[in-house]
Amino acid sequence: MRIGIFAGTSSTSGNPDDVVVAAHTAAAEGFSSFWLPQIFGPDAITVAGVIGREIPSLEVGTAVVPTYPRHPMMLAQQALTASSLSGGHFTLGIGLSHQLVIEQIMGMSFDKPIRHMREYLSILRPLIHERTVAFTGETMSAHATIDIGDIAPCPILIAALASHTIPTITAAAERHGRPAPRVAAGIPICVTDDPARAKENAAATFAVYGILPSYRAMLDREGLEGPADMALVGTEDEVATGIERYRSAGLTDFLAVEFGDLDDQHRTRELLRGLL
Repeated sequence: MRIGIFAGTSSTSGNPDDVVVAAHTAAAEGFSSFWLPQIFGPDAITVAGVIGREIPSLEVGTAVVPTYPRHPMMLAQQALTASSLSGGHFTLGIGLSHQLVIEQIMGMSFDKPIRHMREYLSILRPLIHERTVAFTGETMSAHATIDIGDIAPCPILIAALASHTIPTITAAAERHGRPAPRVAAGIPICVTDDPARAKENAAATFAVYGILPSYRAMLDREGLEGPADMALVGTEDEVATGIERYRSAGLTDFLAVEFGDLDDQHRTRELLRGLL
């Protein structure tokens, strides 16, 4: 299992320059990948292209870019541009986002999200793999060819939640004779001698994930009260044991979402470095 850094809650200030500095630190410390969220801050793909250009040895990915606001042809162009800049080390993570965000904040329809994702991928994947597409769907279409140079297609990861995800997609891959899928998960993590305080911190920091319906449904499915119950907190040995459980469950990429005070974050980073 590879260990990467998720540049979200506490790794950066949201300033693109700070994100790039954090990526340089992660690469210097030996981490294999660096992941950027797309929420209400800098454009993740743009920043990923800058990081890839400056640090070509580091895989850089998005976790994740919402699909509804961007036509798949535009996203394919953005992703391949970032991949070109990074020398082929860019991974595109996409997801549906949430009905609250898409409808109430952006004023778009969140109708039939499964249909949306199927049609989206019917355009996005051919453009990224073959640079051409001819598709007409119920809600979106594309008949076009793009020219981004001679570079290998970038991998595409699709957001999913809960422990049933790995068995489900692994079984599907086996049925179709495909290799075991890559599964990356961003997990809140804090090495500390005060786990109760860390749990309180996690509950406040990640509170929104207990409200958004898709996350709430997955927490309920797992029998968890809130996002803080997902956080790995405790001593070095306790947190390392938690990371090992994820590896045993089939996770291929552990994306550390570091949180806590500066001392806790330092201990957390040291533990992660020791596990590389």
